[in-house]
Order: sequence, then C-alpha cells, then structure tokens
Amino acid sequence: MKKNKVLITRKWPQSVEKKLQSLFDVTLNIDDKPLTQQALRNALENYDAVCPAVCDSLPASVFPDSNQRCKIIANFGVGFNHINLPAAQQSGITVTNTPGVLTESTADLAMTLLLMSARRAAEGDRLVRSGDWQGWSPSHMMSSDVSGATLGLIGFGRIAQAMARKAHFGFGMKILYFKPSPADQNVVKKLQAIQCPTIEDLIKESDFVSLHCPGNKNTYHLINEQNLKLMKPGAHLINTSRGDVVDTQALTNVLQNKQIAGAGLDVYEGEPNVDPALIALENVVLLPHLGSATLSTRTAMGEKALKNLVAFFNKHPIPDKVI
Repeated sequence: MKKNKVLITRKWPQSVEKKLQSLFDVTLNIDDKPLTQQALRNALENYDAVCPAVCDSLPASVFPDSNQRCKIIANFGVGFNHINLPAAQQSGITVTNTPGVLTESTADLAMTLLLMSARRAAEGDRLVRSGDWQGWSPSHMMSSDVSGATLGLIGFGRIAQAMARKAHFGFGMKILYFKPSPADQNVVKKLQAIQCPTIEDLIKESDFVSLHCPGNKNTYHLINEQNLKLMKPGAHLINTSRGDVVDTQALTNVLQNKQIAGAGLDVYEGEPNVDPALIALENVVLLPHLGSATLSTRTAMGEKALKNLVAFFNKHPIPDKVI
C-alpha cells in the first residue's frame, strides 16, 4: 500500500522520527534549518501532511489557491498562533496540536526564570566568567527574596497552575491570578489562590508577574507601557507564553530606567531576532525558547503529533484537533 507523504519541518527526537518513517513516506529536515515561506507553500502543494513547529510561520499567503495536496497540519507544539486558522479551514485542512505533555517542563522553566531574575543569576554568571569578580562582599549583588513573595499569574491554565503549585508549596509564595473565565475551584482552594478582578489589580500587588496566556490579537502587547509602570519597583516580569504578549520597547524602557527590578524571558517578538537594546541590559535573563526543551517532553510532543496523524489517516477520532 502506498504510504502517505509527510514533511517534518524541523528536526524531532530521533525515536519519533524512526516511528514516523515506519508508518509514512517521510521527508526529514536533516540540517534542521528553517524553511522559507515558499518552501512551506510548496509543502502544502506536494505533501499529504505537514508537521510544522512554532518557528514556522504559516500566514494566509502560504496556503495555495489551487493544487493543494495537504489535508492535515500536525503542529509540533501546543500554541498555534503561527498558523492562519481561517486560511487552513478555508482550504479544508485539519489542524492539530500537542497539549498536556509540556506542562511541567514549561512550568519548571518559568520558575527557573523567576529564580534567575530574582537572584541575578545570569548577571553573576557573566561576572565570574569575565574574570572581574573581586570576591565576596556584604553588599555585593544584593537581590530579591523569592520565599514568601507574591506571584501573580496572568492566565490560569495547566502551565500557570503547575507553576503556582511549585511556587506555593516549594517557596511559600502567595498566589494571585487573573483569568476571564471561571477557574477550577478545587485547584484554587488547594493553592489558596486569590482571583484578581483585573490585570491591573494583579500587577500592582505582585512581586513577580508571570505570563501564561495564548498569543493572539486579543493578547498582543497585553503588557504595555501603562501596565509595566504599575509594577512595584522591586518586581520582576516572567514570560514563557508568546513574545508579542509584551511590548518589547516598553519593557526595555522600564528596565533601562530601573523602574522594575528585572525580567526573565524565554520568548520574543520576531524571534529568533532579539532587540539589541534588550540584550545590552544586565537586569534581564534571556533564554532561547527552552520551555519544553527536555528530551522526554519533546519526545512526548512528537508522539502526540504522530498519534494525530495516524488517527487522521485511519479516519479515527483525532485526539488533539484544533479545527
């Protein structure tokens, strides 16, 4: 029987790639280089399935007007704001994602950023490596307390709740959250979490503000100059959601002017390009989108994408269908 033709746009964990090859006629990205927009358009014309990642932008212009072969986009990742869903739907393409399996690793990374920003860890690492460290001093590189501090979560989904659990039970942090829709009250009660009526109320009360909202037109620059100026002078902003949720220029300005203590970022507007002004700052931790970057998590993400493909081509219910 002729196998369905599948394109994997970036390098996946080897164990998953081998399983894909056993089931499909697979084209792998051996060099792991990003595909151009034209290459993605060609893929939609020539493959039965395309498996992109967050780094692959699929705007409406990528979807062919005719001669389209692709029937499913099995996204490697939970977020899908890089895919123009209306264009995919108009083209009759099913879109899937990989929710649930990256919760703990991303929450761990958010806590890593929080701790690094609070304790100026990246700055200290650079100082030691430079050879300029002059030894211990009672007043050297004093930083922010984490234990007992207040963590404000914008968004209260799986990842935010996992971070809240680690922060509350691991560091005794007080948990605030903002969520437009009702939250699971069993979770709220267990964490002794307090719902804030507005984002502004949450920002004013928090020592650490962590972002856990999807990237879309409603959250674009949700954290802007006005909101950043509401933060406490000693507060830190943590972002593991999507880069464009934060107005980069506004964040750079408040960090430059020491209006907040620091920030920890794993995502950026227009990544992999990062604003040079942001890079020049000492009071910001910059990581290269590592949220789900553990071997077990990335393998589980690949396995989910694989299950979605198998279900689709066997005409079974699709586990993680977006549209």
